[in-house]
Amino acid sequence: MLKEFKEFAMKGNLVDIAVGFVMGAAFAKVISAFTEGIVSPLIGMIFQTDGLNDMKYVLKPGITERVDDAGTVIQAAVAENAVMYGSFIAALIDFIIVAFVMFMVIKGINKSKKKEEEAPAAPPANEVLLAEIRDLLQK
Repeated sequence: MLKEFKEFAMKGNLVDIAVGFVMGAAFAKVISAFTEGIVSPLIGMIFQTDGLNDMKYVLKPGITERVDDAGTVIQAAVAENAVMYGSFIAALIDFIIVAFVMFMVIKGINKSKKKEEEAPAAPPANEVLLAEIRDLLQK
């Protein structure tokens, strides 16, 4: 059973998938860093915010402290309720970049496969010999 598992784990397809998965995870980090480090500050500069992740629509502002007339704290630290559309836009930009790169990779792979398919295959030696014998018999 251990031998069968070793053969399964060392098959080319499984190893290729594992390598692709690791490279995809690393590529996603690179794209996120690009979006957070370059795209987000540029968009933030245009809309005068700190970046994409800070862009939001506040539904209910947060309250840090409310004091009554006697000076007693009635309520403290109520969280803000907001729609964080900036982080959604950042994730959308990440997705578009990854999708475009994957499109280009698949397009390149398909193009190289098409070139391989276009090359005519040489007829097998058996067919060549049979054709020669047929030609000789016809004479």
